Amino acid sequence: MDLIEVIVLAVLQGLTEFLPISSSAHLILPSRMFGWEDQGLAFDVAVHVGTLAAVMLYFRKDISGLIHGWVTTGFTRQPDNNGRLAWYVGLATIPAGLAGLLFDDWIEANLRSTAVIAATTIGFGILLGISDRVRQGEVSLAGMTLMMALVIGVAQMFALIPGTSRSGITITAALFLGLQRVDAARFSFLLSVPLILAAGALKTLDLVQEAGPVDWRALTLGVAISAVSAWVCIYYFLAFINRIGMMPFVVYRLILGAVLIAFFI
Repeated sequence: MDLIEVIVLAVLQGLTEFLPISSSAHLILPSRMFGWEDQGLAFDVAVHVGTLAAVMLYFRKDISGLIHGWVTTGFTRQPDNNGRLAWYVGLATIPAGLAGLLFDDWIEANLRSTAVIAATTIGFGILLGISDRVRQGEVSLAGMTLMMALVIGVAQMFALIPGTSRSGITITAALFLGLQRVDAARFSFLLSVPLILAAGALKTLDLVQEAGPVDWRALTLGVAISAVSAWVCIYYFLAFINRIGMMPFVVYRLILGAVLIAFFI
């Protein structure tokens, strides 16, 4: 990988991991436009480490509170807000985790086409726009219920389909359930931690079993750039989401899907 490839792909990974715009669609465009080869397993691990570091750094106080609340009150009859939310994050992760174990290979073999990614980019983008318009969010994370968390967790299963966007589908489900925009985004980001951790661990295991040279310069840059771009993305997304809503991302997804259809199908 040359320097431009490292920078572009690491920035895209950092941004699209958390914005509701689909990472799959964005990683297709550079390779198709510039003829880049697959970045390889080692680089995938590196950018996962970077985005995980960013979200854990940004939400370090929240994560510390969740762990403390879960340990101290999570196993009592009346857990505090942090203890309850920690259970919700854990339980909401299970559906996508099981679906990944059962269907990941089939999805990889059958649903990674440009046509599928274009369709899901547009279709789930429209669904995101509807959720943002039809529901006036009044529920905060403190008022979240177990059923709401499980519904969001089930919705996250659809993120296995390329083009869906993990953050997009979880925020969509949260908005339909009445969560406030910022709290919908915060729960989506917290929900990403165990999944990114699991995905990174699996890719690392595959990497250990894979023989071959390692470009440490590319990996180090990939970690650093993806971490910075992901942190900036989270910061500004949460800062402006109540003002701008989801429509800019919906419009962007529609344009992106149209570009994929027009030029790559």
